[in-house]
Amino acid sequence: MAFKFVFALAFVAVASAGYAPVTYHTAAAAPATLTQRIVVKSEEFDPHPQYRFSYGVEDKVTGDSKSHNEERDGDAVRGQYSLIDADGYKRTVQYTADDVNGFNAVVQREPLGHAVVKTVAPVAHYAAPVAHYAAPTHYASYETPTYAYNH
Repeated sequence: MAFKFVFALAFVAVASAGYAPVTYHTAAAAPATLTQRIVVKSEEFDPHPQYRFSYGVEDKVTGDSKSHNEERDGDAVRGQYSLIDADGYKRTVQYTADDVNGFNAVVQREPLGHAVVKTVAPVAHYAAPVAHYAAPTHYASYETPTYAYNH
């Protein structure tokens, strides 16, 4: 597995350089090496990226409740997400990130006031088969052998 990883990295390095050597072997002549140009298309760079997204989940059957929204304007990102922890508290995280202040987050936890009920599929319980054997009726007697030692 490690060989595949190293091989893949080597191929990427050669491809990013733009040239890949190709060797052909013929029966009559020595191996010939040709060099061909590999063109790698790159995506256009956006110097000032902007986006905005949000989503939310409210599932009454499983009790799953979460939301997330985020927006970016250049190098500044800000957002908020919330979820229900297993202990019945709602966790809300508000965060910002930029190239001056780095990543900063403020976490708030508030009790919901009701127990969080998570539904879980029932687990089937099977009894292990019990083997019934007849008890032995006769035990063989065993005597400890005595040894005579001649000195």
